[in-house]
Amino acid sequence: MRAMVLKAPKTLLQETEVATPTPGRGQLLLRVHACGVCRTDLHVVDGELTQPKLPLIPGHEIVGTVTELGAGVERFAIGDRVGVPWLGYTCGVCRYCLAGRENLCDNARFTGYQLDGGYAEYTVADQRYCFPIPVDYDDVSAAPLLCAGLIGYRSLIMTGNAPRLGIYGFGAAAHIVAQVAPHQGRQVYAFTRARDREAQQVARELGAVWAGDSETAPPEELDAAILYAPVGSLVPLALKAVAKGGTVVCAGIHMSPIPAMEYALLWGERCVRSVANLTRRDGDEFLELAPKVPVRTLVEPFPLTEANEALARLRTGKMRGAAVLVVDKGDS
Repeated sequence: MRAMVLKAPKTLLQETEVATPTPGRGQLLLRVHACGVCRTDLHVVDGELTQPKLPLIPGHEIVGTVTELGAGVERFAIGDRVGVPWLGYTCGVCRYCLAGRENLCDNARFTGYQLDGGYAEYTVADQRYCFPIPVDYDDVSAAPLLCAGLIGYRSLIMTGNAPRLGIYGFGAAAHIVAQVAPHQGRQVYAFTRARDREAQQVARELGAVWAGDSETAPPEELDAAILYAPVGSLVPLALKAVAKGGTVVCAGIHMSPIPAMEYALLWGERCVRSVANLTRRDGDEFLELAPKVPVRTLVEPFPLTEANEALARLRTGKMRGAAVLVVDKGDS
């Protein structure tokens, strides 16, 4: 099969012919139709996440059709359309797994990082961490739901019922949450790169009541804020913007250093917390909710062979919504 392969960090992916994988026990073989290009993929390719298996096929927002079943598969049948997220395997026996917090599993493995992912014509995936794709979405539109959507949803849960929500960094996850939050009766305040008027306009069109630069104070105090931009210097800015008792959620898997700051910014029972991975409950809940909102994903498709171009566009911030690799036409 064709695949885009990372052979060493900080190098371009190489189009390579590799053996089509065989599903093991509990695994599905999927014919990949589409795979989203996520900022986490950038962190892997750029060497900021330091434990990838190499060589590696990246990609963890996978939409495909089941073509073969491994032994013991009971959840899916050949021909089913499923999605594969970042969390690709857990041990099931550590204290986190036993408590229903598998996102913190001591022995977790991740799609497109320790497990080969979806920048390829086929991939295998653990049936436990695959989700049926809602019929409301075609393959390309569905792909961003598998990470931007799921991690966006989990980060939104972390804010409680905060009625005034700030979103810092208006990329793939933010443009989904900006639709879900108003559906829940919240007001969204969007913060973008300096003078990025286009992103601010998109935020308003999707339901934000206000949009401005990240260093600009919002017109009123926020009850919570989510940082999708992996920029540590945004943490004190967000703390300054939230009211006492508010929460700042850091949604990225990697972030630049958080600068020293005055304790007064944290005082008043403000809270800073991170989001780690996802749970199956997150996936089930969000994929049921998305068509009801309805969430509309903004996508820019690229052929599989242009994965490097998609990553480069994302790296420079020149992407509106989400990049998606079209691997096989399917119903895209």
